[in-house]
Amino acid sequence: MPTLRHLTLILLLCVLGALPISAQANDATWQALKEGGLVILMRHSLAPGIGDPPGFERDRCDTQRNLSTAGRNQAEAAGRAFRERDIPIAAVYSSRWCRALDTAELMALGPVTLTPWLDSFFRGRGDQEFITQTAQEQIAAWQGSGNLLLVTHQVNITALIGGGVGSGEMIVVRPTDDSFRVVGRVRISGQ
Repeated sequence: MPTLRHLTLILLLCVLGALPISAQANDATWQALKEGGLVILMRHSLAPGIGDPPGFERDRCDTQRNLSTAGRNQAEAAGRAFRERDIPIAAVYSSRWCRALDTAELMALGPVTLTPWLDSFFRGRGDQEFITQTAQEQIAAWQGSGNLLLVTHQVNITALIGGGVGSGEMIVVRPTDDSFRVVGRVRISGQ
């Protein structure tokens, strides 16, 4: 039979769970990020829809699926969460798709370098094997004192870690000799 103390704790946890949280990650993940040397695989922020519309051109944002207002807010909130926690970001790399680049730029964590090994290969738009292998090699080779932020797409992250990831969600990994291991996840809302 639960005591009054247990019932109060359960009620408190239910209330806290209903409140909007701008950055969800466990303390161990945030602490690991604060220490640096990790790679953050981030799916671009919310861009409603799937894939890109007919007539897609990589160099023309008006032909692509782009961030919504909520997605722009989500990217800005992610940047704020990292700055508020003094998370060191040594380098930021992004897919050349506008929704990924916009996410990286709106986070305002440093200069953004565009790279084809983060580009989407959804519906055969790129060479999945080459992109995934190159990303694995780049992650394994990371030795910076700060963290490396890679802004990419759902299909790319799924190919790397074997599981799904939501819009704006980040998978934090630690490079190993020839690969990496997952440290944790960070979810940011635009609230």
